[in-house]
Amino acid sequence: MAGVLVGIIVGAIPGLTGAMLIALLLPVTFQMQPFHAVASIVGVYVGSVSGGLITAVMLRMPGTVSNLMTMLDGYPMAQQGKARRAIALSVGASLLGGVLSWLVLAVLSEPISLWATRFTPFDYFALVILALAFVVTLSEKALLKGLLAAALGFLLALPGIDPSSAQARMTFGMVELNAGIQIMPFFVGMFAFGAVLSDIVRGTHLKKSVKLAQDTHGANLSLQDLKTHGSNLIRSSAIGTGVGILPGIGSNIASVVSYTLARNFSKNPEIFGKGAEEGIVASETANNAAVGGALIPTLALGVPGSLVDVLLLTALTIHAIQPGPMLFVNSGDLAYGLIATYIIATLAMAFFVLTGARWLAMLARVPLYLLLPIIIVASVIGAYALEGTAMSLWVMLAFGGLGVLMEWLDYPLAPFAIAFVLGPIAEAKLRTGLQITAGDWSPLYSEPTPLALFAFALIVSVFPIVKAMKRKF
Repeated sequence: MAGVLVGIIVGAIPGLTGAMLIALLLPVTFQMQPFHAVASIVGVYVGSVSGGLITAVMLRMPGTVSNLMTMLDGYPMAQQGKARRAIALSVGASLLGGVLSWLVLAVLSEPISLWATRFTPFDYFALVILALAFVVTLSEKALLKGLLAAALGFLLALPGIDPSSAQARMTFGMVELNAGIQIMPFFVGMFAFGAVLSDIVRGTHLKKSVKLAQDTHGANLSLQDLKTHGSNLIRSSAIGTGVGILPGIGSNIASVVSYTLARNFSKNPEIFGKGAEEGIVASETANNAAVGGALIPTLALGVPGSLVDVLLLTALTIHAIQPGPMLFVNSGDLAYGLIATYIIATLAMAFFVLTGARWLAMLARVPLYLLLPIIIVASVIGAYALEGTAMSLWVMLAFGGLGVLMEWLDYPLAPFAIAFVLGPIAEAKLRTGLQITAGDWSPLYSEPTPLALFAFALIVSVFPIVKAMKRKF
């Protein structure tokens, strides 16, 4: 529970991540019993994924990449006086997504993990392209601008060392760019520092707090909410768990795919991005379900499902425990104890955030002239903390300014940010596949899985165009 609480706090601070906290926690676990060490890490893992929803809803500052889609509807709901409702929905979705993925983790770990190992690099590449197609269609009313924003995000992810030739590319002679543009300064600049700049440029009344209407109803969840969002919850849980099982993919793709499908299945897709409850439910259900899904290959095969799972494997190795199929045979008590810990951490997360929702909603009543300096300081710390270089601060400033410019020109930020995150994954998978096949591209169009995923991506891309034509004619 201590891990969950600290994870929530760290996850709520843009620029700080659960992976960073776990990395700092690893030396502390040296002297712990193996199960205690793993339990604390799982607690931080679950808490950090959910902690980011708080600032995403209240301050338009997603704590982690996986909370980016939650921000699209959570922040407008807070502006409409429904802050507690948005937080309650987010936490309820997180809880149910976590519980459902836990059931899969507990019952189907081994068979599902074996299925996931059959995915080739070309399959992963096709999956990322599908996710990018989903992202672009978020800009249904400005599809071309969404496409251009995604292309720019992909382009800016290219500088650094070429993964195949190990040669520097697009660095313009700057040694600092050899490692590429770091995700944390980019993320903090675009969505935290950029939000402050945007308020200043627009001439926001700094002496006023964010106006929120009385939020006296709908803050508590009911059975009617379960009935209303039931199909969305089940679909998003399945997507989150399925994507989480695939090693190295992560909860950010799960939330994008789930959010876009929720909008496509919705009877009122035009309200997405303006405070749609369905969008919040889809995003938070999927990104938390992905946590349970990612634990499946981690435990059953010793293949990390995400960056945090790499650190979890490290903790197990430190205590001379070998993850993989024999884990359940040699250390069954630890394996099943970890599975039990995950569900306890999920319940603790819901308790901590829901009980504090009333006070969290009051954040929006803080006058902006007090809030903005705090955000600026947190942005600088978050950008600087990971690398500790001046370059990180310049990246934050640059992307903060770019974010303001894109909003001013009405270019969507979500496709840009998600493409920046997913672009390197797509490139790495494609080039790995081409190295395996000695440059043969045919598996992309001859193998059934990539072919099916590409066909789905085409359908997803054409769908909003068809809908727009129907409305026009």
